[in-house]
Amino acid sequence: MRTLEHFPNLVTMFFARAREQGDKPFLWHKANGAWVPTSWSDTARKVASLATALKAIGLTPGDRVMLVAENRPEWCISDLAIMAAGCITVPTYTTNTERDHAHIIENSGAKAVIVSSAKLAKTLLPAAIRASEAKIVIGIEDIRIGQSGALDVYSWSKLIAAHATDPSAIVSTATREDTACIIYTSGTGGAPRGVMQHHGAILHNVDGCCTVISEDFGWDDEVFLSFLPLSHAYEHTGGQHFPIGLGAQIYYSEGLDKLASNIEEVRPTIMVVVPRLFEVLRTRISKAVEKQGKFSSYLLDRSQAIGAKQYEGRMSLLDQPMNLFLKATLKPKIQKRFGGRMKAMVSGGAPLTPEVGIFFQSLGLTFLQGYGQTEAAPVISCNRPSVGLRMDTVGPPLKNTEVRIADDGEILVRGELVMHGYWRNEAETARVLKDGWLHTGDIGLIDRKGRIKITDRKKDIIVNDKGDNVAPQKVEGMLTLQPEIVQAMIFGDRKPYMVAVLVPDPEWTQEWCARNGDACDFARLEQNSEYRTAIGAAVERVNKDLSVIERVRRFILADGPFTIENEQLTPSLKIRRHVLKDVYGPRLDALYKG
Repeated sequence: MRTLEHFPNLVTMFFARAREQGDKPFLWHKANGAWVPTSWSDTARKVASLATALKAIGLTPGDRVMLVAENRPEWCISDLAIMAAGCITVPTYTTNTERDHAHIIENSGAKAVIVSSAKLAKTLLPAAIRASEAKIVIGIEDIRIGQSGALDVYSWSKLIAAHATDPSAIVSTATREDTACIIYTSGTGGAPRGVMQHHGAILHNVDGCCTVISEDFGWDDEVFLSFLPLSHAYEHTGGQHFPIGLGAQIYYSEGLDKLASNIEEVRPTIMVVVPRLFEVLRTRISKAVEKQGKFSSYLLDRSQAIGAKQYEGRMSLLDQPMNLFLKATLKPKIQKRFGGRMKAMVSGGAPLTPEVGIFFQSLGLTFLQGYGQTEAAPVISCNRPSVGLRMDTVGPPLKNTEVRIADDGEILVRGELVMHGYWRNEAETARVLKDGWLHTGDIGLIDRKGRIKITDRKKDIIVNDKGDNVAPQKVEGMLTLQPEIVQAMIFGDRKPYMVAVLVPDPEWTQEWCARNGDACDFARLEQNSEYRTAIGAAVERVNKDLSVIERVRRFILADGPFTIENEQLTPSLKIRRHVLKDVYGPRLDALYKG
């Protein structure tokens, strides 16, 4: 069993791994249809050279540097170089609007910005020009700026070439207490807040995650496929610094539309995922199997039935022959779609509906649900086979992490992983950090095996007019498992019953239109009583498994999907309740009249 050394900072950890791995491949990207590697030693040279360049153009320790780029090798190199220069990384989403950028660049007081392309620079540069502190813009690609004005504009690659530095010349003096990055929360309830993550917080996470891999799966030559936004704390730690700690290779996905083919090509051993992606993959796998005929559908059904029994610990000897048959036929085909050597898929960022986890577990894919918050760097706990996998829990806390349940059911966390506070926001810091404990705002319990079970967000709990509590995420998760419904938000605070706004599944809608000879004009479909009845039937299926107070009595159909672009989803694919209530509130209120 391997253990992670005690590093003083993230930069030192990276350079230590680079010396060990040498010319072995580290970062991979797709170019002209082929995967191209950047070695550990080449990455280290670029990190050292860019760090030297940042100092040469006037950045000093403690300065904030905003990083706006897609997942690519340059993201990792830039992040490490910023820290190696003694500065603080401020990662931001590529989907941010000009207003989002303006808030973050001004709030963080960023002195410089690294941006990947001319496309991303279009929304970023207007914010940078107006910012009071920003003076430097570095383009990874040519950002095609006609006139820089007050900004000093540099080429990323030219800076590295002009300041060639041997990695041995870089000595980071940062301590575990020093701030490594300021990550802005994705704002499910309002303006993003900057979470100050110190080096020790992320290193604590990396150590805890390495321990899980080492003790439960064996620490080997690991391969990651990075596709969640690196500006999100989950991917930043889990998809970048955790692989660095393991000495692993990182492949950067070409995007969600090519994720399935990338998985087959890369054959990752570990994947950091969000539940929504696997809800979609579950539907696609089920449909693909159905198209192969009745026998294939029968095998999938048997796999699910036996998997459920196995999960519940009640598989009988009579199930063994079929289980062996499935291991020889169906399961290898599914596992091949995931590369064939997957050790674990770790789900986080949002609650996982247990049925989705059991679905993949039944197909021989190990699915670990984790739990965390940006304020905890972000991993707090993770399921482990050695403790027993329960899909309705998020596993035991990471090593050296204290968790307790407050009198009102709130989950409290203490340890080196907890942030030092929100950037320039003492009031919010005081609200969530009390006596060293992070008040997560999540409600839960700890089972007899020490596993945390989340029941809901404290602030999202709906209290009806009779004082009964309803956990919306549970109901919404069940609704979106139905083939007819792709997204949902329930509503009913201080109301007599629950109502919902639903987004019908587009594929199911196309199939319904084909069966019913309809042209699929959604504006007309919304008024089609037969179409609404079909969606209502899905709601009723869910209602059968809900308590009286949880049942959705009435619903409206959304004007369109909840997306990042219309600001109804966060970049980590959580619904923005306050935005949806602003858009649909009057129509939802109207459901209680007449």
